[in-house]
Amino acid sequence: MPAATSKIDTPKPTACLALADGTLFYGTGFGAIGDCEAELCFNTAMTGYQEIMTDPSYAGQIVTFTFPHIGNTGVTPEDDETADPVAEGIVVKWDPTEPSNWRATGDLRDWMEKRGRIGIGGIDTRRLTRAIRQQGAPHVAISHDPEGNFDIESLVAKARAFKGLEGLDLAKTVTCAQSYTWDEMRWAWPDGYSRRTGKGHKVVAVDFGAKRNILRSLASAGCDVIVLPATATADEVLAHNPEGVFLSNGPGDPAATGEYAVPMIKGILAAGIPVFGICLGHQMLALALGANTIKMNHGHHGANHPVKDKDTGKVEITSMNHGFTVDAQTLPDGVVETHVSLFDGSNCGIRMVDRPVFSVQYHPEASPGPMDSYYLFERFVDAMATNS
Repeated sequence: MPAATSKIDTPKPTACLALADGTLFYGTGFGAIGDCEAELCFNTAMTGYQEIMTDPSYAGQIVTFTFPHIGNTGVTPEDDETADPVAEGIVVKWDPTEPSNWRATGDLRDWMEKRGRIGIGGIDTRRLTRAIRQQGAPHVAISHDPEGNFDIESLVAKARAFKGLEGLDLAKTVTCAQSYTWDEMRWAWPDGYSRRTGKGHKVVAVDFGAKRNILRSLASAGCDVIVLPATATADEVLAHNPEGVFLSNGPGDPAATGEYAVPMIKGILAAGIPVFGICLGHQMLALALGANTIKMNHGHHGANHPVKDKDTGKVEITSMNHGFTVDAQTLPDGVVETHVSLFDGSNCGIRMVDRPVFSVQYHPEASPGPMDSYYLFERFVDAMATNS
């Protein structure tokens, strides 16, 4: 008699990720139902998926997490970096599990469904990450359908039609609608977030896509923070008589946002007050000083990026999220490179030689990430105290 055979039922895919070159990845969908298109990047952080999803710097992007355990600590409103997720969707190795954490107030899958964001699990994220590194950040389309019905030709066409981030000003889409003050400080055991009291250094933070924890870090360092929209002019900034100006992180092409932000920054520089920029703010400060920015192959996204401080020789482990970088070869006289990436040697910091003006490419507020770079907020405060 022939050997008995058994049929193994394979679950039908409920999500599909289509790359512009026609490569397809099938998996299990979660979160919102539907489809979207974006640039695909990968993030190597082991923690902080909720903070990453709500980081405005991820506008126009879908995030592949290289760490497989995504969703296991659930979600909590305390960890939102802005009111709603900004990343278009996420790609993960394993389907999110039931949360197990004392701070959790919800499930990642439900959170994404309510917030209208698509996720796909069961993907070979190592293969996908290799493709991103080798080919550059691809344009993709992602679809979630519980019935598993996908129009592949349409998905590939959407991926190919996505215009990409070059030349795209996304800061206007994520900035605040009007100015506001901020006094909430960083989370601390056992009371959580507290409010700053007493008189501090008056700082105008220009919001190109600022994360809440960056504003909290300014408040914790002793700043009275006034947040202005990305489109604020130099006159509008200076009308608040600030002791210092902070240029926030944000998404998109710095050259596109710089069309209106660079004139504002030049006006601030002419006023001679301290300036501190990070991420997109760093790139636009460089543009205002006369340097150029360029699109990277796949960018830097993670909470474990080693950066060398050229002034001290120290190495910081930093949190990064950027797809553009400052071309250090174009820095003008009077501006020096202060930090470099130990991954690829790209620029990670600059300062003016004769003024209290400096910036870094990474996110020193560590949400998520290490605390190595918090000293930069203190350096900014010291610059304001010296300049007053």
